[in-house]
Amino acid sequence: MSTIDFDCLKAEIAQLSPTRRIGRVSSVYGGVIEVEGLSDEGRLGDQTEIMTSDGIVSGEVLQLRPETLAILPDHDPVGVAIGDTVHLNGQAGLAPHDGWIGRVIDPFGKPLDGKPLLRGPEARNLRSAPPEPTKRRSFGGRLETGLTAFNTMLPIVSGQRIGLFAGSGVGKSTLLSQLARGLEADVVVIALVGERGREVGEFIQNVLGPDGMKRSVVVAATSDRSPLVRRRCAWAAMTVAEHFRDQGNSVLFLADSITRFAEAHREIALASGEAASLRGFPASTSQAIMSLCERAGPGQDDQGDITAVLSVLVAGSDMDEPIADITRGVLDGHVVLDREIAERGRFPAVDLLRSVSRSLPHAANPEENQVIEEFRRLMGTYQRSEMMIKAGLYAAGSDPELDRAIRLWPRLDAFLSEHEEADTAASFYRLAEIMGRTSLFPAPEIPDNPEDESVANPA
Repeated sequence: MSTIDFDCLKAEIAQLSPTRRIGRVSSVYGGVIEVEGLSDEGRLGDQTEIMTSDGIVSGEVLQLRPETLAILPDHDPVGVAIGDTVHLNGQAGLAPHDGWIGRVIDPFGKPLDGKPLLRGPEARNLRSAPPEPTKRRSFGGRLETGLTAFNTMLPIVSGQRIGLFAGSGVGKSTLLSQLARGLEADVVVIALVGERGREVGEFIQNVLGPDGMKRSVVVAATSDRSPLVRRRCAWAAMTVAEHFRDQGNSVLFLADSITRFAEAHREIALASGEAASLRGFPASTSQAIMSLCERAGPGQDDQGDITAVLSVLVAGSDMDEPIADITRGVLDGHVVLDREIAERGRFPAVDLLRSVSRSLPHAANPEENQVIEEFRRLMGTYQRSEMMIKAGLYAAGSDPELDRAIRLWPRLDAFLSEHEEADTAASFYRLAEIMGRTSLFPAPEIPDNPEDESVANPA
């Protein structure tokens, strides 16, 4: 047995306790269970087990009162009766370790892939504070993504946090999976919050595949789980990401989705008596989202970075709805996926003119920034006149800039959907070729015949 396995085994044994405090169920109302006999020891967030005649009902302490505790169960409390025994288990942290890479777990660190999994030697707080703001490093270097749109127009740098804003069925999950496979990182941590059960297995087997799983940890809480478990899923995944960041790794954190995390928080907050505002969301929603997002980003000293890509479900493409508005304000860039673009078959359906990467202009050199600016100007010129062009009301030659935009638009639009193995330099050269600006960039050094090259330069 290795030293790591032995330390993990000792940690499992240390969790065992010969005694446990017990209480009794005193009332059940509105999905909340009141318990007597534990108010002098219970703390907010403590985990509990209710021993019913039908089995064990897990839950979490939601409110503290002088004589009772209010518990929100993890699932429907059918079978709970007055007088049932309640065990108080204390706080449930998470103890990740390197052996979790390649595994699928639930928000409590239990395996979902049918294989045994030990806890790590050191438990971490699920809701830990982000690094000290004055000690955090600046953004790191630009990361390769495997997607030309992100290699050029919307660069992602190490430690950046971006949001993917989209309605349902616009290609959000597909884009997340492409970034999971192609974005540079040492470890990928994926939070599937409230995902449909069928799609969890499909995402792991068909989307990530064996190669993607080799460097990934997937934390999943399906849509049938209680709001406590769904909210905990995002916290647990971020805790795993922090474990690998503290080892100096470059970590990619993917969350699908922040909207379902916020909806789970809303259910819990309303059950605890918090008043609804912000179109039905309680005021604490902003703090819940911001505190989660702030934990990602550049580390400090010898820590690594957490580069975060967070999806946001935007109903009816309303970018001003509360969750989208809160998330957009705390992130370092936002990518908007448009249904009309998806319906005409261009994927990823990125609406470039509504998308922003706040790593620019520093993430690109002057020549690259010049091409990016010109690209945006041409796309904007075409979009402002698109209706007139399609209606046949525009006379060629009236506006030289618009004439050029009309001529280049099909190739510029197609460029945004390209998926290629080329790096950022090659992607920019390809864009410069389309725009007639190759003089700004050196030609990429790609051999005409790889076989001849390998013969001429044997390893």
